[in-house]
Amino acid sequence: MRAAVVRGFGGPEVVEVTETEVPEPSAGQVRIKVAAAALNPIDAGIRSGAFGGENQQLGLGWDVAGTVEATGDADGWNVGDQVVALDYGMAKPLGTHAEYVVLDAGSVAKAPATVDAVAAATLPLNALTAVQALDVLELTPGQSLLVTGAAGALGGFAVQLAAHRGIAVTGLARESDEELVRSLGATGFTTGGGGSYDAVLDAAVLGEAALPWIRDGGAYVGVIPQAEPASVRGVRTAAVLVRPDGARLAELVRLVDEGVLTLRVAETFALDDAAKAHARLAEGGLRGRLVLVP
Repeated sequence: MRAAVVRGFGGPEVVEVTETEVPEPSAGQVRIKVAAAALNPIDAGIRSGAFGGENQQLGLGWDVAGTVEATGDADGWNVGDQVVALDYGMAKPLGTHAEYVVLDAGSVAKAPATVDAVAAATLPLNALTAVQALDVLELTPGQSLLVTGAAGALGGFAVQLAAHRGIAVTGLARESDEELVRSLGATGFTTGGGGSYDAVLDAAVLGEAALPWIRDGGAYVGVIPQAEPASVRGVRTAAVLVRPDGARLAELVRLVDEGVLTLRVAETFALDDAAKAHARLAEGGLRGRLVLVP
């Protein structure tokens, strides 16, 4: 099968599509024939060496939508099931940017019924990160939340999920994104922060600069593990380490089918053009995910 990998660090040009054996599922695993797989900033970080892994092949891709093609005695899954999943891992030899991927059955959920595989592939990583970050914050209906980077894929999910919980959401983004952010459910909008909120979900990775916008004793959650700022004024600070969770992903799929969550695709690329997709990601300015199609 074909798979996008890196064997050395650098820019988009180091991404190569290689031929490798089709992986076989072990007990409790499923093999998914990939229909679509999103490209995320984490893939660019792996490609550039931000997370280590020198002198080894690193597979790219964390999100997948596709069809169960084989099972390793995995309860609850049958050949032909349409699924989505998160393939976690900074230093795995193969990722979801491939024709097939093998994953633990517990990380898999039935695909949304109301969208195609390309759109569905944008859900797992960013939506799971958003919902797990909100869980850390432990906000209750009526409390206030500032989401930085609210127009991005992660921030957009955070806005929608928080608003669905009855939280008063303000989005921080560029002025040109105000209409988009409000359409996602934000009741407030800012381009420069300020104010006083019960919590900040820092999808834009502002770090310490976001702390003055949190009330004394409030909460901050970042999206880069172990990179949260130190606590001040009793503000609880943490960072979410996203984890695969098929049951939670199934809840998010239900919210897609109910129209609560919006899936945004910026552009699609063939798997063989993975390096071009990385180059487009590096250009920035995307409002939605790039998606690779084998």
